[in-house]
Amino acid sequence: MQVALDVDGTLTGSGRTVPVETVEMLELVRAAGHEVVLASGRSLVGLLPIARQCGLSEGYAVCSNGAATVRLDPGMPSGYEVIDAATFDPAPLIQQAQALVSRALVAVESIGDRWRVNRKFGPGLLNGPQSVVTNNDLTGEATTRVALHAPGIGEHAGVLASLTRLTVTPAGPDWCDATSSTVSKATAIEAVRRLLDIPQSATIAVGDGHNDAPLLQWAARGVAMRHAPEAVRAVADEVTGSIDVNGVVDVLRSLVPATALRSGLTPLAAQLDAAVTTATSRTPGAVVTVRVWHDTHSDTDLAGAELWTRLPGTTDGARHAPLPAARGATMRDIEHAVTDAGLTFPRGQVGRRRAHWHSTLAVTGRHSHRPPGFGLPVTPPS
Repeated sequence: MQVALDVDGTLTGSGRTVPVETVEMLELVRAAGHEVVLASGRSLVGLLPIARQCGLSEGYAVCSNGAATVRLDPGMPSGYEVIDAATFDPAPLIQQAQALVSRALVAVESIGDRWRVNRKFGPGLLNGPQSVVTNNDLTGEATTRVALHAPGIGEHAGVLASLTRLTVTPAGPDWCDATSSTVSKATAIEAVRRLLDIPQSATIAVGDGHNDAPLLQWAARGVAMRHAPEAVRAVADEVTGSIDVNGVVDVLRSLVPATALRSGLTPLAAQLDAAVTTATSRTPGAVVTVRVWHDTHSDTDLAGAELWTRLPGTTDGARHAPLPAARGATMRDIEHAVTDAGLTFPRGQVGRRRAHWHSTLAVTGRHSHRPPGFGLPVTPPS
């Protein structure tokens, strides 16, 4: 399933950080084999710290209200590559906005870099550094997004959209975001869905703002936060709790097998349960293996672990899901978590009958390079 999540007002509140409870549930959702994709109005510079908080270093993310899509990859120098960017000429919009509100603050986005602004925005208003530039520099280059800030400018969103043929979205009475008329969070997430080859019927989106309305309409299951404007809640299939009660967690919890939510499990054991339960339900009879690889700076600490599946009698396997809690753990921790989850693994025949790990080859593909490591077959309860 593809899980598209807004950031501000959905994952984060006024504290600008993602609560620990949300991060833990996101890890369980990913372990259950779902693809989590952040879909934010934030610039890329502002989105990347949230992705890191959520433990998302791979996969896809949508920023600038759908104007830019990136593929996250820890193997790249920047940690990402821009795979799509819809740009437009900002000059007509800026001219019209300044004619309507002469003292409007204007910010023009440079992907992954900074904002070009006519005057400094106040603290917390823009994600990322700002450079004050001349009007020629402000309008002389195509951009993915323009932010406008002035008292009452939100009331002019419809007029600005009509005059410029851009998508102009109000975010409160004093803010507007402008992007190309061809994009929205929904169009960008749909493009990601096609890349991931996920059925449209297996999509869910959660959001709270006017810029989320097209996304909620697009999703097979669109969920609005309780504090969202009435117009946004009206297009959703359901409404969850507000950001004050961390309502997104209830939605994420519904995507995880009940057995993984039982009390007493460590995070690693719960993620193993979620991964094995969903893998065996999707592919009955599959051989399920935990693959691990070590940190280059440690002989014992794991750099990561994933669950892989293959059909009996075949040699080619497929990655089912990551196990985020395994990072920094050891192979013995994996064995204990497998046991705690009620799963079993093969053991040697003599002596202490230790777990029977086997060597695995390096893997290179959509989920980045995986160095050689070790694999442990696991079996769910009969």
